[in-house]
Amino acid sequence: MKLGPDEAVCVLGLGRSGKSAVKWLRSTGAKVTAVDARDTPELQKWADQLPADFDCRLGDQVGLTDWFDLAVVSPGVPLDQPQVVGLRARGVPVWSELELGWSAVQCPAIAITGTNGKTTTTEWVTQMLTETGRQVLSAGNIGRPLCEVLPQTRKLDSVVLEVSSFQLEAIESFRASVGVLLNLAEDHLDRHGSMENYIRAKARLFENQKPFDWAIIQFEAWEQMQALGVNVPGKVITFSARSQSADVYLKEDRVISRLPGAEGSVLDLAGFELEGMHNTENLMAAWLVGRAMKLLPSEMLPVLQTLRTGEHRCELVTECEGVRFYNDSKATNVHALESALRSMPFAEEADRNVWLIAGGQGKGMDFQTAAATVEKRVKGAWLIGASAGEIQSAWSPFAPCNLAADLIEALAEAGRNAAPGDVVLLSPACASFDMFDSYQHRGDQFRAAVMEWVESRQGD
Repeated sequence: MKLGPDEAVCVLGLGRSGKSAVKWLRSTGAKVTAVDARDTPELQKWADQLPADFDCRLGDQVGLTDWFDLAVVSPGVPLDQPQVVGLRARGVPVWSELELGWSAVQCPAIAITGTNGKTTTTEWVTQMLTETGRQVLSAGNIGRPLCEVLPQTRKLDSVVLEVSSFQLEAIESFRASVGVLLNLAEDHLDRHGSMENYIRAKARLFENQKPFDWAIIQFEAWEQMQALGVNVPGKVITFSARSQSADVYLKEDRVISRLPGAEGSVLDLAGFELEGMHNTENLMAAWLVGRAMKLLPSEMLPVLQTLRTGEHRCELVTECEGVRFYNDSKATNVHALESALRSMPFAEEADRNVWLIAGGQGKGMDFQTAAATVEKRVKGAWLIGASAGEIQSAWSPFAPCNLAADLIEALAEAGRNAAPGDVVLLSPACASFDMFDSYQHRGDQFRAAVMEWVESRQGD
C-alpha cells in the first residue's frame, strides 16, 4: 500500500514515534487524526502548536467511527486495544510506525532485534559501518523513529534499525536486507500472552526477506523458531557463545567460523575489553553484519576492538573500599539479569559476591527461572517496586532477600553489607515505570546515589 495525498490516516498513541508519524504524514498531504488516551499538559502543548485544522483527540478512549484508509499504532498501543480491534473489524489496515516509515524509506535496512542486546548491537554496527566509510545512521527503537529520519535515507548506504516485538507485530511489507535476532527469552508476556506468541512476533523480522537476504540468528533462538515451524526465506547464519553447533561459535577465547571463505579463528577475544557471553554474542553478530555488508576483516577488526557497552549496561560506576558498584538499569527482564550476574567479576574466595538490587514493574515474567543463577552468584538481594514481593517469594529459598522502600534504601543496605571483593549491582529484571520515568532515569538516580554514598563513607 502506497500512501497518496488526501489519504485519511489515524495515528493511535502520541509518544515520540506517534508524533513523528503525524509529522511525516502531514508532510505528504494526508488527512491525519491523532488519538491518545492520555490528556497531559505536554500533549496539549504539542497539539496547540499544530495548525487549526489538525484533528487531535486527547483523552479519547471510545470507539472510532470515522472511516480511515490506514491506522498507525505506536509501540505502546496493544493490538487488542478496543479502538484497534474496531478499526481492523471495519477493514482498516493497521501498521506500526516502522511499517509506515518503510513505505517511504530510500535505502536498504539492517534490522536488529532480540530480547536483550538490541541497543548495544545497533550502536556497534552503526559505529563499525560509519568508521569503515559507509553512510549509515541508526533509528527505530534506539531513539529516533524511522519516520523522523526519512529525508536522510536517500543519501545512505543503509539505515540500521533496532526493532522491537511491538513494532514487528504490525508490519506488512517491511524487509531487512540483513536481519539479526540476538536471543529469545521471556519478556513482555503481559502483552503477547505466551512465549510462543512472543517468538512469532520477533520472527516476523525475517518473513519478507528474499533468498539473497541475510538472516543472522543466535543458534538457540534458531532452535526455538524451528520448533515452532517458523519459515525464514533468507540465508540463515547462526552464532553462539554456548553451542559449537553454530556456524560461528566460541571456543575458549576465540571466535571460530566454519563459513565458506572465513574458516577458522576470526576473532581473538584477548584483544577486546568486553565482559560476559552476552557481549561476546553481540560482538559475533556485529562481525557477521560486517561480513554480510562485504567489509574486509582488516577493516572490521580495528573498529571492533574499540567497542564498549553504553550507559546503564553493566556500567562500572565506581569502586570504594574494594567494593565495585555496577549500574545495569537497562536489564528490564530476567534474561538480562542473569547475563549481568554471570558477567560480574568473581571474588577470589567465593562465587557468591554480588549484592543485588532488583525489582520494579513486572511484565508477566517468571522470576523463578533465574533461581539457579541467583543461588550461585548472589550474597543477598534488596528488592524494590511493585514486583518486590513476587521476586522475594521466587528467590528467598536461594539467597537472602529483603524488601526496601526505595532505591536509596536498597543501595545503603547493600553498600553497608558489602565487603572488599564484593559487587553491588543494580539489575532490576523489571521495567522502571512504577517508580521512575525510564530505565535511564533509574540508572541516573542510582549513579547519583552511589556517588553520594561513597562521599559519605569518605567523610567518616
